Amino acid sequence: MIPQRFSERMRNLLGSESEQLLSALTEPPVMGLRVNTFKLTPAALQQLTAWPISPVPWCSTGFVIPDELRPGKHPFHAAGLYYLQDPSAMAVAETLAPKAGDWVLDLAAAPGGKSTHLLSLLGKGVLIANEVVRGRLKALGENLERWGGAHAVITNNEVARLAQGWGAVFDGVLLDAPCSGEGMFRKAPEARDHWSEAAVLGCAARQEALLAEAADLVRPGGLLVYSTCTFAPEENEQVIAKFLAAHPEFELVPTGLSGVSPGEPLWVPTSWRSAELGKAARLWPHRQIGEGHFVAKLRRTEGATPARVYQPVTPVPGGTRALWREFVSAALAGDPVPELVLVAQGEQLYAVPEQLPRLSGLSLLRAGLWLGTLKKGRLEPSHALALALTGDGAQRKLELAPDDPRLARYLAGDVLDEAGEEGWLIVTVAGFPIGWGKRSQGIVKNRYPKGLRIR
Repeated sequence: MIPQRFSERMRNLLGSESEQLLSALTEPPVMGLRVNTFKLTPAALQQLTAWPISPVPWCSTGFVIPDELRPGKHPFHAAGLYYLQDPSAMAVAETLAPKAGDWVLDLAAAPGGKSTHLLSLLGKGVLIANEVVRGRLKALGENLERWGGAHAVITNNEVARLAQGWGAVFDGVLLDAPCSGEGMFRKAPEARDHWSEAAVLGCAARQEALLAEAADLVRPGGLLVYSTCTFAPEENEQVIAKFLAAHPEFELVPTGLSGVSPGEPLWVPTSWRSAELGKAARLWPHRQIGEGHFVAKLRRTEGATPARVYQPVTPVPGGTRALWREFVSAALAGDPVPELVLVAQGEQLYAVPEQLPRLSGLSLLRAGLWLGTLKKGRLEPSHALALALTGDGAQRKLELAPDDPRLARYLAGDVLDEAGEEGWLIVTVAGFPIGWGKRSQGIVKNRYPKGLRIR
């Protein structure tokens, strides 16, 4: 049930239009998917699936899809061909719109929707996907792994600690701030249950502090995008208005999004009010496709730029490099990461960009692409490596159709009776890697991760 006091607040803000919003909040949520352009184009996915999908106006790779198709259960999801995401949430990374080579920081990254989106837009460069809540790191890691990019770093730190350690060195910073969740009322019943005006004010105070800390990470000329999934002006326009009053080195600029609603300057007290607040964007479930969202795009216009301090990258010893080359020679069609540096973290081998921000002193989960684990003079390839390859990236593959019973058995962790050349092979679905197998004496031993298996 929608909280009565929330309904009263919306009637005060929207007048007669409030009934359209309140009615929309009783309807089923909209399901969206965003295509992984590391792997295929939107047109290729449409041709492959023939699903009845419709475009999202503000995201060229985003689509609305009927929920009855259950795309999260399809093997194409396990292969990382798309990410299931609220269409409104796709507006956030599109607003930041990073360029190739940028350093980008996602400060509240889990479960990974906006980070995977940023990674696709960024291409080569560096994405720091930071998540403060340690219990959410697993989902973040799995989603970035499924996406297949090699230029992401996953960290687990408070925003203030990052600002102290790095300073204003990032081209783009995203703060998808924790909020009261009003925009998720029809998607997450717990948001309705936990809502109160006190929660709104508490969130606003926390958001103001986080936004000020995030600003310390943006270089002059760089962008800071602030977003929430709530309707409350206290958490949206009022947070931005207070920030601009305290930070004259920042300006509010248009989001550049198509088909969205403007911010609402009149919902801000007169002492902070500015027509510039209309440059922010609002997405309403009764006006746009998806749930409720707010997005503001800020540019830093002045300030000192500290020198970037890079993480020392120590290449692996020659013996470890030889093990990687042996695996490439025996199992792959070529080196998939020739432009990256091989580094070791314990027994795990990674490929990382040469110039990373300094990571020493920070809580780090993973940097770069995990290639595999070094075991007794050999390399055991990682699931992340499988999903970063193309269908032709391995010397041997076992191609299975989406409806092939053998694919269901593979995803459940079963071995497969398949004769052929022995050694490591990639299991593919419609030509896209979904995981590893190792063939020996006519049996394909299953290397699909136990935590992902579906029975």
